Amino acid sequence: MSVVVGFVPTREGRAALAAGLAEASRRRVRVVVMDNRRADPDDPDPLASSARALEELRPEVEEALGTGADAPPYELRTLTPGAEPSEDLLSVAVAESADLVVIGLRRRTPVGKLILGSGAQRILFDAPCPVLAVKPS
Repeated sequence: MSVVVGFVPTREGRAALAAGLAEASRRRVRVVVMDNRRADPDDPDPLASSARALEELRPEVEEALGTGADAPPYELRTLTPGAEPSEDLLSVAVAESADLVVIGLRRRTPVGKLILGSGAQRILFDAPCPVLAVKPS
């Protein structure tokens, strides 16, 4: 049993992180926070950049979940270079037997959805469990 959170360093990603940590804490289950952004093709070491970004989240995660013996366990997972973020999130949800996937949503125009497609839509349709889609407040 786990909650999988797709995190990107945006307002939407922060909203997803907060909601995912709250759900994991409420359910008392493991939470996997994934760096779910696309790797920057100009970054010489995207895994190191991903690991640094996630380490910056550690204090926030521990504050939300607590650090005592009864605190839910958590994992911070780096991005998978070259992987489509939605596909990566779905594969982790399957591997973790996730109870819930949490993602952030941003408002897009109808034309933007048509031209760019939607990773969020893919996650909503293909996730093996319920998906909580949140917007920033």
